[in-house]
Amino acid sequence: MRSLPLIALAALYSISCVGSDDSGPVASILTPTATANVQHRSQTAVRASSTPPAASAPPIASPPAAPTSVPRPLPDSFGVEQVYTEISFTRMVALAFADDGSNRAFLVLQPGRIMEFDASDEASEAREFLDIRDRVDDRGNEEGLLGLALDPAFQSNGHFYVYYTASDPRRGVLPRFTAMPGGAGAEAGSESVVLEVAQPYQNHNGGQVLFGPDGYLYLGLGDGGSRGDPRGNGQDPSTLLGTILRLDVHDPDSPGAYSIPSDNPFVERSSARGEVWAYGLRNPWRFSFDRLNRDLWAADVGQNRLEEIDIIQPGRNYGWSVMEGGDCHPRPREQCDKIGLELPVGEYGRDDGCSITGGYVYRGARLPELYGSYIYGDFCSGKIWALQLDAKVAATQIELVDTDLDISSFVEDPAGELYILSFDRKIYRLVR
Repeated sequence: MRSLPLIALAALYSISCVGSDDSGPVASILTPTATANVQHRSQTAVRASSTPPAASAPPIASPPAAPTSVPRPLPDSFGVEQVYTEISFTRMVALAFADDGSNRAFLVLQPGRIMEFDASDEASEAREFLDIRDRVDDRGNEEGLLGLALDPAFQSNGHFYVYYTASDPRRGVLPRFTAMPGGAGAEAGSESVVLEVAQPYQNHNGGQVLFGPDGYLYLGLGDGGSRGDPRGNGQDPSTLLGTILRLDVHDPDSPGAYSIPSDNPFVERSSARGEVWAYGLRNPWRFSFDRLNRDLWAADVGQNRLEEIDIIQPGRNYGWSVMEGGDCHPRPREQCDKIGLELPVGEYGRDDGCSITGGYVYRGARLPELYGSYIYGDFCSGKIWALQLDAKVAATQIELVDTDLDISSFVEDPAGELYILSFDRKIYRLVR
């Protein structure tokens, strides 16, 4: 998420959509063997190839299986409708559904609170579940309480994990909290810090935290902030910044708050942090696992020109700041060494937005036309797209609807249905 506004939509564009080094539209399309058959409903670009990993790279696990769905025509009649109409808060950034049959939902507010409500169509009120405003620093537009992950055993142990920014010194904090029995919320005093990461600047904090299908905890971190990655964190796997981390927070034999899984890609490499799962990211604003094939999809916010979508594989380098999207960075540089760098499977330029919000591969039942498509949007423009991949990893990127929403997050419920959080204080879902 780029520079989230605090007051009005006008502030969004004055703060969020910074000037571009190259304002020209992006129109190139690449596939491994031939040009993709892309249905253009906006000026977008899709790339679907990557260079091979460098010889010095660590061992890489086998790539994920190719998606089984193929590009297909979609109807033009998609829209959004408000749900949970009585639930309304400023600066909603995340929502988690308890997958325990309780029908509870937990709504994350950037200033430092989590609200709980009954996720039925008749939801009429929300109760405070956690208040940690006393330790959250949300003065910067990209700072605050940014992510929430319920422990897979949340029903029995009450554990959940969040990510927030703090000050004195400026840092990102990944703690565990424990809910009280009987649905009485969680005490701020139950905090147990798992990890702290120094943040040089106030922006590019990442903030996504989730449990993968393997039971490990994944955390996304930005490059540390400022402009152009001045400290070179994106290309340095010896730092935790500019990465997605993979942690074991359930290891009873760990001397600390977490251990490093033995199959993490850099555990045997002295020049890299073992926690790192993938690197070369600028500011990953939301990533998610495809619940069918376990592919990890991530959206990475660009700087001046391109917003990108990646399928994350262990040990891979996703290019920042050598690359922005599929182009060399900074422009107008035309040539750069792309060996060992992964190119995005999808991207778009400033004609379509300025801050990507990652979503999910749709596996629900309400919108069968979208089954197997990756759904995502843009915070600045309000546009929502579907990205489809065929067996050859050629990509089709289709604009579903152009809204006036300030899209901060997409959310998946236990049934695979998707919801949209907006900074207009409302929760939505896609409809047709």
